[in-house]
Amino acid sequence: MENSKRTVTCGELNKSFVGKTVVLNGWVSRSRDLGGLTFIMLRDRYGITQVMVGDNASDEVKKIAASLKPEYCIAVKGVVAARADKDINKDMATGEIEVEAEDIEIFTTSQELPFSIEEVRQKDGTLVVANEDLRLKYRYLDLRRDPMQKNIILRSNVTFATREYLTSKGFLEIETPTFIKSTPEGARDYLVPSRVHPGKFYSLPQSPQLYKQLLMVSGFDKYFQIARCYRDEDARGARQPEFTQIDMELSFTNREEVLETTEGLMGHIFKKTMNYDLPVHFDRITWDDAFDLYGSDKPDLRFDLKMQDAAFMADLSDFNAFKAGAANADKNIERHKRSGLKCLVVKNVADKYSRKGVEALEAVAKINHAKGLAWMKVVSTGSTTADSGSNTADSGSTTDSLTFEGGISKFFAGKEAEICAKLGAEKNDLLLFVSDEKWQVACVALGAVRKQLGKDLNLYNPNDEFHFAWIIDFPYFAWNEDENHWETEHHMFTLPQKKYWDTLESDPGSVKGDLYDLVLNGYELASGSMRINDPALQQRIFKIVGYSEERAQKAFGFLVQAFKFGAPPHGGIAPGLDRLIMLMRHEESIHEVIAFPKNNMAASPMDECPSFVDEQQLKDLHIVCTEKEAE
Repeated sequence: MENSKRTVTCGELNKSFVGKTVVLNGWVSRSRDLGGLTFIMLRDRYGITQVMVGDNASDEVKKIAASLKPEYCIAVKGVVAARADKDINKDMATGEIEVEAEDIEIFTTSQELPFSIEEVRQKDGTLVVANEDLRLKYRYLDLRRDPMQKNIILRSNVTFATREYLTSKGFLEIETPTFIKSTPEGARDYLVPSRVHPGKFYSLPQSPQLYKQLLMVSGFDKYFQIARCYRDEDARGARQPEFTQIDMELSFTNREEVLETTEGLMGHIFKKTMNYDLPVHFDRITWDDAFDLYGSDKPDLRFDLKMQDAAFMADLSDFNAFKAGAANADKNIERHKRSGLKCLVVKNVADKYSRKGVEALEAVAKINHAKGLAWMKVVSTGSTTADSGSNTADSGSTTDSLTFEGGISKFFAGKEAEICAKLGAEKNDLLLFVSDEKWQVACVALGAVRKQLGKDLNLYNPNDEFHFAWIIDFPYFAWNEDENHWETEHHMFTLPQKKYWDTLESDPGSVKGDLYDLVLNGYELASGSMRINDPALQQRIFKIVGYSEERAQKAFGFLVQAFKFGAPPHGGIAPGLDRLIMLMRHEESIHEVIAFPKNNMAASPMDECPSFVDEQQLKDLHIVCTEKEAE
């Protein structure tokens, strides 16, 4: 072929090109030899086009076409022709046309594939996909698959939309260092040894937290960065040792502005990349209510199944398991005003759950530290007639008489009317209970059951595909029982709400922080807070959590020093880019939206990192390995 460079992509041809000669470049998705006619599906990242090699093609072209196999990389020159009406493929963007090949050039051939790049579906519609380590070993092939192409394209579009929106709002994109001082944060640091400073190490940043605060001190009042972050922690579906966040910080601001800016950013991203309209403002739920109603500080709000306080039931029987949870209401009255006896009323599903089904839910509760899951079903014993006082035969009203069945029902016989009235329970409802001395344990355990019910019963509102919510009013401190001291729930630079400043030392357990999380469909998408800018207040926080002045100076001295030179009030937030794309694409793991992720052992099967290095490299870095894995 004299000129094999493409003139069009495989996704842009339509009827307006009929009669034109074009050159396509791409990969052979599949080919079919129909005896005299060969059809080739040619693919690039823009789409797929059908190429036809027919009677008018030269013998050389027919010979090349017959030799083509999946993933051969080729060029095709030909004339665009309209398909007959009966042959139009409405599922293809280019389905109205095909290209009649005049010439074909093979750029490169392909070995037999380790897995199919074409989508293969089972009879039930589920997609057949190779195991993850095989996909990661041949990631460059996996990335050719249509779902992966769409994921990575969306990621690029979201990143662009983020820059577009924040720049339009006056934010400056500023890079912060990736070689930094190791400071105590939530996870272990990844360390980088220094060759020129023997025995000293850089740390890879878990976040740009300290540096973006320094930028506020520097006078850059609106900063953002598509920031790479590193945490040495156990990998999970929504975590990676290296990940990306949309990092933002503002000066002379307050919580309202940060939340509204984030809402505007999310609205712009979804509209620009998916043509999906989000509400202008998102729901707001206090941390206490999130746990009390949903059993989580990242509740999935696509279904409206709320937990209820069932403390009243402890006085209705001698069922001892309920006594401890209900008694805990008095212990918690100042902090939570909640009891540790929680109930879920699952509407109209009692006939769907056998004892085995309930036991599966109980296993979920126990994994989350509940002692058990009590239950009973609301059933009907038949009809009763209420007399209206008239002597006529049809003057009464007929109602169902409700009773309890199964589980703990024998303890509450005769109390059905009162319990159903207070819980809003009706015929065929399933009642589930967790009781624990600790309010939060009961909430988390029953919340996990709630989440499982959402999946098992497909309770999600089909018109509520993406449900955002703000969780606010977090506790500032948490008591570490193992080490017998207070810790901060978020980080030590979070601003306590001003109304608690006078009681920080005397009543740390009641302090609320001026911090906030953005949740989406049951995942924490972003975390942020207003920051401390007063050195004296910062020293008080250090002291409460057991940081001496010397220790604080050693870990954070450069930041504390900067605050002595007129630090403005400031705050920010950092949505996770990987997690956002994962949720927008309805994936189960961020591995699916990162071009080259690590597996769950924080390793890359493709390039086999982490790997051993030469002894000379270690000597140059003044490092001696005392222990190695078997090579």
